[in-house]
Amino acid sequence: MATAAKKIKKIEDFSEFQWQGLNRRGQKVKGIMRGDNEKEVRAKLRDQGINPRSVKKKAKPLFGHKKIKGADIALFTRQIATMLEAGVPLLQALEMVAKGTDHVKVRNLMLTIADDVGGGSPLAASLRKHPEVFDPLYCDLVDSGEQSGSLEAIYDRIATYREKSEALKAKIKKALVYPAAVIVVAIVVTMILLVYVVPQFESVFKDFGAELPAMTQFVVNLSELVQAYAIYIIAGAIFAGFLFARAMVKSEKFRDKVQAMSLRIPVVGMILHKAAVARFARTLSTTFAAGVPLISALESAAGASGNSIYRDAIFRVQSDVTSGMQMHTAMVNADVFPTMANQMVYIGEESGSLDDMLAKVADVYEREVDDLVDNLTALLEPMIMVVIGILVGGLIVAMYLPIFNLGAVVG
Repeated sequence: MATAAKKIKKIEDFSEFQWQGLNRRGQKVKGIMRGDNEKEVRAKLRDQGINPRSVKKKAKPLFGHKKIKGADIALFTRQIATMLEAGVPLLQALEMVAKGTDHVKVRNLMLTIADDVGGGSPLAASLRKHPEVFDPLYCDLVDSGEQSGSLEAIYDRIATYREKSEALKAKIKKALVYPAAVIVVAIVVTMILLVYVVPQFESVFKDFGAELPAMTQFVVNLSELVQAYAIYIIAGAIFAGFLFARAMVKSEKFRDKVQAMSLRIPVVGMILHKAAVARFARTLSTTFAAGVPLISALESAAGASGNSIYRDAIFRVQSDVTSGMQMHTAMVNADVFPTMANQMVYIGEESGSLDDMLAKVADVYEREVDDLVDNLTALLEPMIMVVIGILVGGLIVAMYLPIFNLGAVVG
């Protein structure tokens, strides 16, 4: 049997062809098929009962192949979990996922891992060779599943965890992008008016020979300032954005301060609070249920919380639990977790079903995040119109004010 490494080479050598043709019913069909050449693709299509009319080689992406994103990881994790639960051997499951995806990097990754596993390497050890895709939590859970002989159950938990995490991430992104979009649209509209519209009125005002109203003079002065320094303003904004992004990546101290400040933003801060609690509960539930010791599970939850305030609080909880304190008491002492979460953890500890209670906590706060994001979206839609209306309306009033005053004088 050929090794997965050889299969990788062969798959990478394949080209993708876009085809169009007629099926057995005479209906027009089209699609994409991999093959060595056009002749091979036409032969494959005829074998499937399709009469190919057009087969063209698909152009390669201009900027290379897509990166593996969180959504891709969630998808192939669920596929592996489903096949393992159906009794498909691990090696075969990995190769089936590789053959069934159009994502080149995912396909090659799966076959590389299959090559390692086929050579006798544990799955967790193979995953750890790709830290850019599989974080320590993912690898630790797989390792736990291999050690306990319940890899299919663990993979199902990992898949659920990744799917929930990606859904929550999408909601947070939606909550943050929408206000940013409002600000950007308002700035762009204002800049266009100041650079292109106001100067047209300014030339008319010079013929009046009279003193302009204060509001109009302010807009004219602002327009002149923007026209004179527009390039510097845009360059400064881009440079400031670059410095901010770089500092967020390079400086942990700066990133921690930004994350702490983000929790104080009206509405958005509440969403981030609840999202952090949901991440904490979901991660802890998944790891603890997989057989990971509570102390280690708390460390994973701290890393996955997504906010420095909650990360530090979870580490304090871990320290208190290590010294013998009950977890719900440690959470109360941390003074960041909501009362309902503390009470449900208390019930879970008393009933011996902590993982189930934590899963319920995660469900509750994920739903609350969903509701808050929907409310924020509904609130911001009219706000966009109001903000743009005030800007445009204010500028128009400022421009027409001298004309109104002139009419009053003439009258």
